[in-house]
Amino acid sequence: MPESFDVIVLGVGGMGSAACYELARRGRRVLGLEQFALAHDRGSSHGHTRIIRTAYAEGVEYVPLVRRAFARWYELEQVTGRHLLTECPCLNVGPAHSEHVAGVRASVRVHTLEAEELSGAEINRRYPAFNFPADYVGIVERAAGFLYVEECVRAHCDAALSLGAQIRANEPVLSWRADASGAEVTTAKNTYRAAKLVITAGAWATKLLAGLGVPLKVMRQTLHWFAAGDIDGVHRRDKFPIFIADVPNGPFYGLPAIDQYGVKFARHYNAPELPDPDGVNWETGTSDIAPVRAFLDSFLPAGGAHTKSQVCMYTVTPDHHFVIDVHPELPNVSVACGFSGHGFKFASAVGEVLADLADTGRTNHDIGLFKATRFAE
Repeated sequence: MPESFDVIVLGVGGMGSAACYELARRGRRVLGLEQFALAHDRGSSHGHTRIIRTAYAEGVEYVPLVRRAFARWYELEQVTGRHLLTECPCLNVGPAHSEHVAGVRASVRVHTLEAEELSGAEINRRYPAFNFPADYVGIVERAAGFLYVEECVRAHCDAALSLGAQIRANEPVLSWRADASGAEVTTAKNTYRAAKLVITAGAWATKLLAGLGVPLKVMRQTLHWFAAGDIDGVHRRDKFPIFIADVPNGPFYGLPAIDQYGVKFARHYNAPELPDPDGVNWETGTSDIAPVRAFLDSFLPAGGAHTKSQVCMYTVTPDHHFVIDVHPELPNVSVACGFSGHGFKFASAVGEVLADLADTGRTNHDIGLFKATRFAE
């Protein structure tokens, strides 16, 4: 007879680990299933750091959710005794009428956020690592920072385990089904049953949620580290902000130097969309580094030698907004997917939302933007 649980969570990365924790803290009997090792480097929740920011260019609707995420990350730090979030200003920069700058301005205005607007020359004076054109503008916000992404996943997993959850790594899911009587999941090792099912499968949602009606695609992305310049420590956190730059061939983003690998940079999007994760090349080469080096040569001339690269995946929706919803045909199945390269910061709050949906089918958080049915509509 299959093992039985209250809730099964498929995929224990950023969102799934948070869901396991939130369900366990509510007293639910939880099973988390992960096809790889926990906090692995073959998905979307790795790369050492992730940006968290409040003046959200992607839509004013995100701001309440990111505020909740901040609160839950701080709480998780207290619960686990681990340092997970480092505060650091975020510089949003681009031509005055760029889409990114306009989006940040809208969030600042609608939610009365604290932010400061700088000219290109003012950016370069305040942050001497940069060399942006004089006609660019920058918006600096203080309610931002970066998360230690693998540590966040481990913290959620360990906290869930301490509350009685079971998490089984290196156990790929072969199939799942659900009906009014509950859900059944078959893995390479066993079969399990539960009253409720939560699917947070990252890029593998392209397969496990193929019938959802959401046209998901996978995008290979590369992360790169460059040695920090030693000119007055210009890449230290007190002199170098997190930044997102809307520039030609961009956007690009970066984070300050915090270890021996130096400053982290990457280009956001601008890569082919693949049907599923099977076609992702996990090796990096000179063609991956070249556009980032060209960006540094133009806008950050103090950048040093390349030290490290890593591959990760975005799972993208056509509108680049998330999917967080109850399955439109299966009320005992909740889904979270399509985080489109900007979702990890929300994981602590998304776990709470998914626990709400598994418990009652609804949540007090405003997730109307993330309906699974919006593409059919």
